[in-house]
Amino acid sequence: MTRHISFGLEGRVAIVTGGAQGIGEACVRRLRKEGAQVVIADVASEAGNRLAGETGAAFVHTDVGNKMHVDAMVAKTLQMHGRVDILVNNAGIFKAAPFLEVTEADFDAVLRVNLKGAFLVGQAVAREMARQGGGTIVNMSSVNGVLAIPSIASYNVSKGGINQLTRVMALALADHGIRVNAVAPGTIATELAAQSVLTSEEARLKILSRTPMKRLGEPAEIADVVCWLASDASSYVTGEIVTVDGGRMTLNYTVPI
Repeated sequence: MTRHISFGLEGRVAIVTGGAQGIGEACVRRLRKEGAQVVIADVASEAGNRLAGETGAAFVHTDVGNKMHVDAMVAKTLQMHGRVDILVNNAGIFKAAPFLEVTEADFDAVLRVNLKGAFLVGQAVAREMARQGGGTIVNMSSVNGVLAIPSIASYNVSKGGINQLTRVMALALADHGIRVNAVAPGTIATELAAQSVLTSEEARLKILSRTPMKRLGEPAEIADVVCWLASDASSYVTGEIVTVDGGRMTLNYTVPI
């Protein structure tokens, strides 16, 4: 699909957590195409360095659940670029298991990355944005912040938490000139989706039967919405959860596939 839309992000500085693959990678590529300076913050060093080399972004190895890592990554970003204009809080993992078999360790691991990580990075970056007079933060939620899949309880909980974190941040940071929104994707054609919900042809057809547009979303389509929310084109939008799911959340029944 040819894209000619520009959001005017030239020269801005962006951090993308979990930016080494999937939706995060698409955001990195889109932001670089827009002319933004981008820092990829991820634990996947090989993939992150490769993407940085391909795109001209910078890679900083970062465990978002570790405050020391987060503070060091933000300091490195400021050292390289002097400011932070955009944060894409995208890092996320999942652990699938029947509810009665979910371990405490797995539950903690998912909440540590998906929710605590978004809080730690969001707070650290927001402090710098407040000092410089403003910025935009986009958190990565999911339709599973509202819908529930019994086999990924901790992921569902983490994304519900992201929705509330987004609203709280938006209210708390408005006076600092910082807008905070979230994107809630439906099923996107990524490695994470392949491992979690697209585990068989039957599972794929079940998802398509609940998607009026009758296809999976592409990572680039999520990146487009992220860039819109990060840009001045959405200057009066804050505290919103923007659903990007091909109509799935609107549908009351199944559709022919």
